[in-house]
Amino acid sequence: MVLGAAAVLLAALAGCAPQDQPSGDGELSGSFNVIGSNTVTPLSTMWAEAFMARHQNVNIAISGPGSGAGIAALIDSTTDICQSSRLMKSSEMDQAKSKGVNPYEIVVASDGLAVVVNPANPVSQLTTAQLSAIYTGKVTNWKEVGGSDGPIVALARDTNSGTHVFFKEHVVQMDGLPTKDTSLEYGTDVLLLPSTEAGVIETANNVNAIFYAGLGYVSGDVKVLGVKKTDSDAAVTPSVETVLNGTYPVARPLLYYTNGEPTGVVKAFIDYCLSDEGQVIVVESGYVPLA
Repeated sequence: MVLGAAAVLLAALAGCAPQDQPSGDGELSGSFNVIGSNTVTPLSTMWAEAFMARHQNVNIAISGPGSGAGIAALIDSTTDICQSSRLMKSSEMDQAKSKGVNPYEIVVASDGLAVVVNPANPVSQLTTAQLSAIYTGKVTNWKEVGGSDGPIVALARDTNSGTHVFFKEHVVQMDGLPTKDTSLEYGTDVLLLPSTEAGVIETANNVNAIFYAGLGYVSGDVKVLGVKKTDSDAAVTPSVETVLNGTYPVARPLLYYTNGEPTGVVKAFIDYCLSDEGQVIVVESGYVPLA
C-alpha cells in the first residue's frame, strides 16, 4: 500500500514535469556550496546532479557534517545554502542577525523519522513513552517492551545533528503529550554516531540495536517499527502517505536557509528543487514531497 501510494504520486508528479530537458545551458553559470544536514545530503546531491546536468556552467559543492554545522556556516557566511533537518533556534537567529546575516527559511521537502531495529527483533511497535524510556536509559532490556531477553543497544546521531535534536525534543522529551518533560536527555549509555548510514549499518548487524533514520536512508536490511503516540492510538509506520496525512507522529520538514531571499543561480537551483521535476526527485530519493 505504501509503495503503491508513492508510485501514484511519483507518476502524477512526473506527468507534470518537462519530458525533454536540454543537456546544458550557457546562460546560467556560477558556483555555490550547500552545507549541513546529513539527512538532507542525499536529496541535495540528487538535485545538484540533475541541475548541473542541465546547466553545465554551474558547479555545486555539497557536504553533510550535520545541521548544526550548516547553521554555523550560515551564521559565519561560509555557505550559500544551509541544509537542515531542524528549524533554527531563536538563539541562532539572534546570533546570525548580530553578524549581519538574515536567515531566510525555505521548506524543500518533508521526512518521516523511521525507528528501526534488526529484522530478527520480534518487536513491531513502540509508543512514544517507551521510546523515551529506552533513550533515557529507564528501559534497558527488550523484554520490558515485549521483546526477547537481551540488552537494548540504543543508537543515536551525534549532537551536531539536526536529527539528534529533533528526536530529543519530539520523542525523548515527549513533545505534544501530557507527560512532556523538557529536562529529559539521552541516557549516558546511548551510542552517538557520526552519520545516519553508520547507524543503519550497525542496526542491520546487531540484533539488539535500535536507531532512528530519515526515510531516505531506510533499507531492507533493517525493520521499521510502527510508532504509537499513546497506548490507545494505532501504530503507524512512516511513508509518503502517513507523513502527508499527518498520521505518523515523528515527521518533520526538511529545510534550506539562505542569507536573505535567494537570488541568481542559487535562486534558480532552489526554484528547481521546488518544481514538479524537483519534487519527483524527492519521491525517488525516499523522502516526502511538498503537499
